[in-house]
Amino acid sequence: MTIEWRNYAATGAYDELIDGATGPRPAAKTLCEYLASLSDEELHERKTAAELAILVMGITFTVYTEGGSIDRAWPFDIVPRIIPKREWDRTEAGLKQRVQALNLFIDDLYHEQKIIKDGVFPAEVLEQSVNFRPQCVGVSPRHGVWAHICGSDLVRDKDGTVYVLEDNLRVPSGVSYMLENRVVTKRVFPELFEYQRIQPVDDYAPRLYDMLASLSPRPGDNPSVVVLTPGIYNSAYFEHSYLAQQMGVELVEGSDLEVGDDDCVYMRTIQGLERVDVIYRRVDDLFLDPEAFRPDSSLGVKGLMRAWRKGNVALANAPGAGVADDKVVYTFVPDIIKYYLDQDPLIANVPSYLCMREKDRGHVLANLDKLVVKPANESGGYGMMVGPHATSSERKRFAELIQKDPRNYMAQPTLSISTSPTLCDDQMEPRHVDLRPFILSGPTTYVTTGGLTRVALRKGSLVVNSSQGGGSKDTWIVDTEGF
Repeated sequence: MTIEWRNYAATGAYDELIDGATGPRPAAKTLCEYLASLSDEELHERKTAAELAILVMGITFTVYTEGGSIDRAWPFDIVPRIIPKREWDRTEAGLKQRVQALNLFIDDLYHEQKIIKDGVFPAEVLEQSVNFRPQCVGVSPRHGVWAHICGSDLVRDKDGTVYVLEDNLRVPSGVSYMLENRVVTKRVFPELFEYQRIQPVDDYAPRLYDMLASLSPRPGDNPSVVVLTPGIYNSAYFEHSYLAQQMGVELVEGSDLEVGDDDCVYMRTIQGLERVDVIYRRVDDLFLDPEAFRPDSSLGVKGLMRAWRKGNVALANAPGAGVADDKVVYTFVPDIIKYYLDQDPLIANVPSYLCMREKDRGHVLANLDKLVVKPANESGGYGMMVGPHATSSERKRFAELIQKDPRNYMAQPTLSISTSPTLCDDQMEPRHVDLRPFILSGPTTYVTTGGLTRVALRKGSLVVNSSQGGGSKDTWIVDTEGF
């Protein structure tokens, strides 16, 4: 199978590498020509090399089943997804704008709530939010930042327009796979990095550390930073351990920490207790502190919220940041940007319908076969219904759920999200993709160069989550100017 791009099967969606009318897009031309020069055997060898590298490097993810959890090798496609740098620069600016406005919004909700008093954001949406934490009212985190690490999911429609699909502001995951995808790709296609300006991604870990260190409540050059994990059975444990190792900091569980009588946090070590300044927590809010939230939690640290409220330890992301990580709140983000920054959004939202509004609800119920319906606070592709692919009984069930709790549901048109060439059973076929860039917010704002491209490996599927059959690709931001 020598690849002939003129025979590449178009789907009607925008393809990231191939323009159906003219062949490979300019930024993808070198890659496409190279892939076409490989024999069947050579292409198969590259695919096998990638699979072996993933096994040797121990890159895994966890799938939960009725019988327990299973660690599986990370599903990876060797054909990169390419974005021209000039286009990416615009996207990066839009992501910075969005996260800046969201942090101002979160801070306002925990203080004066001006946006509600001014009638821009409905009070009832906040009143029914499951992620608003009264324990956080009045707290002012350093730099005014609540969501220090954000992962915003981007999709491209068939006309090429990029939309923000959702924002992940609680404990966004996936950045370790973005970094490892690049390592694997360099092993598989080392020669391609010699002749193209592919922007690097390997500065993420030091930038993450510098951002975390900037949050330290104690002045000095060597703050104590730790990564707090729920433990080895968490689906993202690979990432927790990977990031701790890359930053050169301790990976801890709740039982490794304690809050002293001075309301400071300490880590148990063989030399005794050592004070902790910054905690990059990968534990959900409600399990962080049995004194403040769920008393039955064994994953957190008793008194941690007390220490944080007094400014003796920094938490990233801050508890309560999830108030903006709500698919209903998402629909107000363009208004939020306009309110706090007096700017128009640089990246659009997907057109959305709020089921809490009677007119929108009527439209959704009448068009369930055409829409994607999402609950406000689920993630990972769970709890949603893709109308065109749903059965009549599923649509009936969602109609009942919407009528029972309209605040908890919103709907969007079924986008024909973009595709990218993917090696499937030794055939190059289009598969739908999205993109999750990661944004770090501290004294300055940093956006990863590209992000984690997730790919729906099942033919025709729009679900890219690895837990539901998805995989990933390396993402190249390619600078073609001057070449």
